[in-house]
Formats: sequence, C-alpha cells, structure tokens
Amino acid sequence: MSAAYAGLTVHVLGSDAGVTAAFNGGTHMPLEDAAMYLSIPETTVLDPADYDQLASITRQLVNIDKGVTYTRFVRKGIIQVYGEGSEFEIGKGVVLHESDKDQATIITSGIMVDESLKAYEALQAEGISVRVIDMFTWKPLDEELVVKAAKETGAIVTAENHNVTCGLGSVVANCLSRNAPTVQEFVGVQDQFGQVGPQDFLMDEYGLRAANIVAAVKKAIARK
Repeated sequence: MSAAYAGLTVHVLGSDAGVTAAFNGGTHMPLEDAAMYLSIPETTVLDPADYDQLASITRQLVNIDKGVTYTRFVRKGIIQVYGEGSEFEIGKGVVLHESDKDQATIITSGIMVDESLKAYEALQAEGISVRVIDMFTWKPLDEELVVKAAKETGAIVTAENHNVTCGLGSVVANCLSRNAPTVQEFVGVQDQFGQVGPQDFLMDEYGLRAANIVAAVKKAIARK
C-alpha cells in the first residue's frame, strides 16, 4: 500500500500460489493473496500458467515504470502448457481453443489452465464445444476479450486456484455486469481456509479438477 500510494515501482513475486503451498498448511496457503493486490489502485496482478509464460511476463515487468505488480507462481512440479520461447503480452488473454460452435467459455489461469484443457477434451468427447481462454493477467483485465466471449458463447465459467470470493471470477463478473450481463459459474476455492496435504489431495478437496469445470460448464449452459 505504501509503495503504490507513493507511486513507486515495486515488483512482488509470490511463490507457491494457492493449493501448491501443499504441506505448508492453511496459514501459509495463499488463497486470498491476489485479492489484496487487486484492491490497491494502479496495480498489475498476474497468474502465469507455466515457466515459459512466467519468463515472458517477467521480462516485461521492466517496462512497467510506475506502480506495484504482483506475480503469483509455482516453484516446482508445474505442468508445461506452452512451448519454450513463447511470448505473451501483459493485459491480453490467450485464446487456446475457439470455434463458431462454442456453447460456453472457460476463463482460467495458473495451474487451472491444464485442468481447463483437460475439461475441454472431455467436453469435446461429449459433443460440447467450448472456448478456452488463459487470462493470466487479472488486472488490468482484457475486458474486450471477455465481452467478446460472453456475447458469442452466452455462458462463462471461471476456473482459478484462489478463493472465488475475490479473484479471477470476481473481476470477470465485474466486467460482465458492466458490459455484457452473462450467466457465470465459478470454479475455485469456495470461501474456505487452506489445509495441510499434497497438492493432488487439495485439488480434489477444493474442487479444482477438470471434472469440476465440466460440471460447471454444463450447469452454465443449462442456465442460458
């Protein structure tokens, strides 16, 4: 807060985001970290999916010459989504799958990108076409892309490794309420504290799996 208010340039990197804190337990499990930075004026909040995306956006931080940035990431065991040398633009979402038959859009980031891609494959097998967007920048949000997806697919599902009370789902909902009111379902930690356990257990415990995203997509489509 002091750095942002003074207009200083400070880049904060937070490791072991959300349930990836695993055995560090509830008091060290950042399920609300992004919420604090989202609430501070003129901040940038980032949640990269893998090391290649992290590398690309870290190089760009030097170009942000005023304000606080917060990048949440995973130190180990992260699943590779993008190819080596891939480049990304802070503030612009990445469309991973798209067609003119999409019935809903999954907007996701971080470790949930891989789960969202698995959900995409499962839904495709059932004949349900969905759009998948990696929204690695939570703030500033790519509102143009969110609104376009909402208008073209009519249903949004957000999937995040964070508390849904104030995270990616919240910023997307804020955008939709102002620009294109749309059915939305939230996949993420449902207003709960963290706990000790391996990451796989925690992802199951908090409903951060592809199956949870699939169920949310079907529910969103049914509400249209």
